[in-house]
Amino acid sequence: MTHSTAPWIVTPPTALLVLADGTEIEGVGLGAEGTAVGEVCFNTALTGYQEILTDPSYASQIVTFTFPHIGNVGANDEDIEDLTPAARAGAVGAVFKSDLTDPSNHRATEHLNDWLKRRGMVAMCGIDTRALTALIREKGMSNAVIAHAPDGTFDRAELKRRAAEWPGLVGLDLAREVTSGQSSTWTETPWRVEDGYGRQDEPMMHIVAIDYGVKRNILRLLAGLGAEVTVVPATTTAEDVLAMHPDGIFLSNGPGDPAATGDYAVPVIRDLLKSDIPVFGICLGHQMLALALGARTVKMHQGHHGANHPVKDHTTGKVEIVSMNHGFAVDSASLPDTVEETHVSLFDGSNCGIAVKGRPVFSVQQHPEASPGPQDSHYLFRRFINLIRQRKSEPALAER
Repeated sequence: MTHSTAPWIVTPPTALLVLADGTEIEGVGLGAEGTAVGEVCFNTALTGYQEILTDPSYASQIVTFTFPHIGNVGANDEDIEDLTPAARAGAVGAVFKSDLTDPSNHRATEHLNDWLKRRGMVAMCGIDTRALTALIREKGMSNAVIAHAPDGTFDRAELKRRAAEWPGLVGLDLAREVTSGQSSTWTETPWRVEDGYGRQDEPMMHIVAIDYGVKRNILRLLAGLGAEVTVVPATTTAEDVLAMHPDGIFLSNGPGDPAATGDYAVPVIRDLLKSDIPVFGICLGHQMLALALGARTVKMHQGHHGANHPVKDHTTGKVEIVSMNHGFAVDSASLPDTVEETHVSLFDGSNCGIAVKGRPVFSVQQHPEASPGPQDSHYLFRRFINLIRQRKSEPALAER
């Protein structure tokens, strides 16, 4: 009698995730071949994986998806968030539990794995992402190397060395790496089922957006509310911004340590605050606004990454479910008396929003454009637009 040996054949791992403490996690390689070094975090969103992976705020990070089934929406060229696709600003790696599912969506133009390869992103699947998530929650976000080799050959000692020696995000200015190379005008408006993306042809105001790693859907929402948006590089001076005669100034999201980016950005923001022009900041922009106002920022243990985070808006008393992506936070205890805390996380009580008392200046930690995520925080864009309209003596829009 002949017995098949197939059940006893062990397939060698074609991917490794090596943590800074030497932990090795074996899996199946996906996406691009090669290696990438970064900080491992986990994201709890159920949808929007393409928006997550192309968010410049994830630069130098390896994203672990807690939702086990990823890929059914496929991929397309419309759902990317980085402003310059050729620069490939965003996550450097991705970790999935199950093999990627085949696309089953009318907007899909390619398989997610093909898109990962084309983008040059190293990925892996076939691991217990619950265990990895629990490890991050217990020990914090670890520096790591993710590697993909189809033949299963790895220099494990070298991977451990790279993971251990990578300095991490503290003290790292990544905004310079993901920001725009030059100023540009943005007029595209949000996507609609029947029409796709629109265009703002009759703007009623001018907003200058300082790009620390801005997302496309943030700019689309501003344009959709009547703004012509001028996007400028992160290193643009206050003099140059004010010379554009903006009705409002937007401080964008972005990656890295706000204190490091703040070395050159905070003095600019302080100069901009001397004007009476409304200012709105998001994520990294929120953190650097806080620094400019005299507060401090701190590195978080596990960060906030997902589309199901509860945040309370003290100005309305309402709780909203929001999209989050940050590993640093504003230290609430360091806020000066001139600043009001407007939003707090109901997960851990950390700061999620501030406003300058008596001034048209505010910011939030979450990503209110909701790409991905619920749309509970869309009102914040209207709140910003209303500050501009008030300054122009125009009637306010309904926030909700």
